[in-house]
Amino acid sequence: MSEYHFEVQDGIGVLTFNRPEVLNALTLELYAEYRELLYKLQSDEQVKVLVLTGAGRAFCSGGDVHKIIGELLDDDMRAHLEFTRMTGAVVRDMRLLDKPIIAAVNGVAAGAGAVIALACDLRVVARSAKFSFLFTQVGLTGADMGAAYLLPRVVGMGRAAEILMLAEEIDAATAERIGLANRVADDELLLPTALDLARKLASGPVFALSMTKRMLEREWNMDLLGALESEAQAQALMMMGQDHRSFYEAFKRKQRPEFTGR
Repeated sequence: MSEYHFEVQDGIGVLTFNRPEVLNALTLELYAEYRELLYKLQSDEQVKVLVLTGAGRAFCSGGDVHKIIGELLDDDMRAHLEFTRMTGAVVRDMRLLDKPIIAAVNGVAAGAGAVIALACDLRVVARSAKFSFLFTQVGLTGADMGAAYLLPRVVGMGRAAEILMLAEEIDAATAERIGLANRVADDELLLPTALDLARKLASGPVFALSMTKRMLEREWNMDLLGALESEAQAQALMMMGQDHRSFYEAFKRKQRPEFTGR
């Protein structure tokens, strides 16, 4: 039985972590299944946007204490390194997916669960939800799965240092104030709010959106001149696309454009 539920409707894929009895804690099997799904979605043209959420009272409480931590504790360094590289590869594959990913964060998002939400492009957060980058509380570095790379780019270096070092809970209001949450919704409206955002993206020019995500990812480590040239080349390519032509033809007719992702 899969440890997540996945369904597709109207171009939106919704993945629900499905171990509610343990607050959707991650197992090695769940990591593997999620990575396999990300790989498949890269070439699945039916899915234009991916939404992540959790069943029950949590988004994801991080790695399963017994099924991961307990099993790895007495292994050698090679086994530990294989595991940490594998978890990092999940974040890599999320960032390389040429489709927007939205986290609908319900309840607890802790440890690896917090980083998975962070690795999404957008985060819609329930009012009762809480983030906890708790790695230092369990004797580990706060730099895990790309957290020390991603978090400063979302909330700034000073905030990121505070969050990763103190490992204090972050409520929804604080998450919105510091830029970790893009939207905050009443608990019962969390998924509808995330799906409404997903529908707006799915009905738009999906190739333009994928190029935007790709450029945001690549320009992080460029200087200004490199970024300007990279954007010039990308935009010239997009200007020759069918979606841009569709916009122009619709503009002349005073109609809404119909985008095909071409």
